[in-house]
Amino acid sequence: MTDIGQQSGSNGNSRGGSLLPHFVNPRPFDPYDVEKVNPALEKIYMASQWRMMWLRFRRHRVAVFCGIVLLAMYAAILCVEFLAPYNQHSRNVDYIYTPPQDVHFFHEGSFIGPFVYGLDYRLDMENLERVYTERTDDPRPIRFFCAGDSYKFWNLIEGNLHLVCPPDSETPLFLLGSDRLGRDMLSRILYGMRISLTIGLIGVAVSFALGIVFGGLAGYYGGWIDDLLQRTIEVLRSIPHLPLWLALAAILPVDWSPMLVFFGITIILGLIDWTGLARAVRSRLLSLREEDFCVAAQLMGAKPGRIIFRHLMPSFMSHLIASATLAIPGMILGETALSFLGLGIRPPITSWGVLLNEAQNINVVALYPWLMLPILPVIVVVLAFNFLGDGLRDAADPYR
Repeated sequence: MTDIGQQSGSNGNSRGGSLLPHFVNPRPFDPYDVEKVNPALEKIYMASQWRMMWLRFRRHRVAVFCGIVLLAMYAAILCVEFLAPYNQHSRNVDYIYTPPQDVHFFHEGSFIGPFVYGLDYRLDMENLERVYTERTDDPRPIRFFCAGDSYKFWNLIEGNLHLVCPPDSETPLFLLGSDRLGRDMLSRILYGMRISLTIGLIGVAVSFALGIVFGGLAGYYGGWIDDLLQRTIEVLRSIPHLPLWLALAAILPVDWSPMLVFFGITIILGLIDWTGLARAVRSRLLSLREEDFCVAAQLMGAKPGRIIFRHLMPSFMSHLIASATLAIPGMILGETALSFLGLGIRPPITSWGVLLNEAQNINVVALYPWLMLPILPVIVVVLAFNFLGDGLRDAADPYR
């Protein structure tokens, strides 16, 4: 080795250049050094599929904001009785069609906290309406965490505690106005939110159960089972949805209680909306059933049900979650449309569609436009679910 080094050195000197110094790393050689990564990269490389979805989803700020909005709304339906200023059936016949009241904080330059002014009304015989005017010299402070209308929390526990209450028994608090019977619109919208949002979850649960079962059978077995289910799906999808909703809703007996009608409408919406998911599940299973892990499970004697639900379904569970977020607003719109037409949920149960049913008369809407306010939460929920579904779909895409 010495001779070779001396020879190479002499050759380098013979070319007229100086011998370049050889770099030697003083650290001991570690054969696993190339596999070590910093903690930031290790968090990504070692993350599970769900962890990767969450990391990608957090970057979609609009979807995250919409998710927070939906979580707040679904949390609110758990305590609607506490949040609503009035009971949903409470009537104040002295304040019919009251416009939304303004909340003030300053009176004659002095801060006295949130309050409303007392109301006086007169009858406008020309337009046949009530005209309300504020008594600007009569401020009435709004009460918080106070005793108000009695209620049964989830029809189980008696209570009368409310987050917001009217100033007194003589002064109303209609932040979003009142209807033709003097009922508070804000309270009825909150109570209707419980029904409309719940019917979307239950309807999607029914739809997903049917779509996964029938789509899984068609995709896993194929053959005549696949042909039979696909022809059934094509027949169902060829029928216009609105006439089908009307026909199925008309089948419900008129003597059913409102709660039975609620579950009947939910089942109807679930029975109609499963076809699209079934086709998506079928197409994924047709490709996944030929994979090595599926063949290995078959050779080990696993039953078809275990293979479908234990091995195949988790492979595209992220796609199912994104599909669910996009299907829920369709359920909510379906219930709203049926109730608006008078064929869905009926009073005394309150939903957003039932509230909009009272705004069908264009003359009433022209005089009392606040009766159309229940359409705003419908728009907010539908948009929030669509943006959330877009974010989940992008987060679940392994190629992004």
